[in-house]
Amino acid sequence: MDYIELSKLYFRDKSRYAVEYEHRFMAADTTKLDFKIKNNQAFFVSNAQIASLVYQILRTDKKVGLLSMQLPEVAHDQFSKRCLIDEIVLTNKIEGVYSTRREIASVLNELEGVLAGKKARKRFWGLVNQYAKLKAKARLSLESSADVRRLYDELVLAEVLAENPDHAPDGVLFRKESASIRSITDREIHRGSYPENVIHAEMEKALAFLNDKRIEFIYRIAIFHYLFEYIHPFYDGNGRLGRFLVSSLLAQEFSPLLAYRISYTITENTNSYYNAFKICNDVRNLGDVTPFLIMMLNMIKVSLSKLEEALETRLAKLTHYKQMLANLPGGQNERTHNAYFLLLQASLFSESGISTRMFKDLLGNSYTTAKKELDAIERDGLLVKNRIGKEYYYLLNVEKLEPN
Repeated sequence: MDYIELSKLYFRDKSRYAVEYEHRFMAADTTKLDFKIKNNQAFFVSNAQIASLVYQILRTDKKVGLLSMQLPEVAHDQFSKRCLIDEIVLTNKIEGVYSTRREIASVLNELEGVLAGKKARKRFWGLVNQYAKLKAKARLSLESSADVRRLYDELVLAEVLAENPDHAPDGVLFRKESASIRSITDREIHRGSYPENVIHAEMEKALAFLNDKRIEFIYRIAIFHYLFEYIHPFYDGNGRLGRFLVSSLLAQEFSPLLAYRISYTITENTNSYYNAFKICNDVRNLGDVTPFLIMMLNMIKVSLSKLEEALETRLAKLTHYKQMLANLPGGQNERTHNAYFLLLQASLFSESGISTRMFKDLLGNSYTTAKKELDAIERDGLLVKNRIGKEYYYLLNVEKLEPN
């Protein structure tokens, strides 16, 4: 059965409301937190619904891992980059911050050394840099409030200041004044913790929970996200930082590709995401964060399912088109065949294609030789060429491979 929120039960059956709270709070499978929500001790129940979701997540993550291993290295890197761009554009969009896919791709190119000669940091450089590190399962240091502030400065501070200099953190680590989340009609939805000494104390408790290895890691990730947003430690940028922390923590235990899918899923299920916050923030819910845990586990499950579907589809296309490469002009030649295969991977897995420089390096030839291959493929009508800034990017025109 679906888990009934206490805040709903309050209006449906007040006599059952108190009994049900007592039953849940004292149950053997309940975990109590050293944290108060609207003066009620926070807790969650590890029920059968949650156990089922965790099982489905672990099973699907294993499938995603196996599918990822079947990808050629180039395709895997290009697909990761494509998903990363999705994630950053969408995590910005959720917060009402406009960014384009081309803008984020440009920052990635800079980080990869394509534009290494330019020293000026582009917009969103910090956010993209941190997300890019997730591919290597880089572990974050999240032991203290100072670590949270350091990450905030690295990820979003520059953009927050550019958007509104008044939103700079003005306390020792966090904000000095009160702050609230408001609806589009300017109605207060939630007021963050206040003053700063309370913010600091609650953040330390939230971090202690996150680092408590006696509790299932995936539970800690989901509930820490709620606690972080409940505290709302900064004037602006909380959502972007909070979702990055979820992505980073998930990347440590699950497929790294999952880290680049959470904001995509949240964007498709925005109402469920914000409704879970609303339910758990309600004083009548008496500190029960189980509804938020269920919502986040569902988000992770859906993210993995969509990844599995995307990888299966692209792998099937890769197998289908790869069989045709030998019959293309020059396809019996090893170098030309390799060139076709690089361009095919770019068509199916990349954001914009493969750059001239990367194509040359992966082909293992000089720029002149690589350019001759590209020119020949273009003459045969099999090349799609895009220009982004000063760089050209190439794709194989897979539509030309299908019979008319």
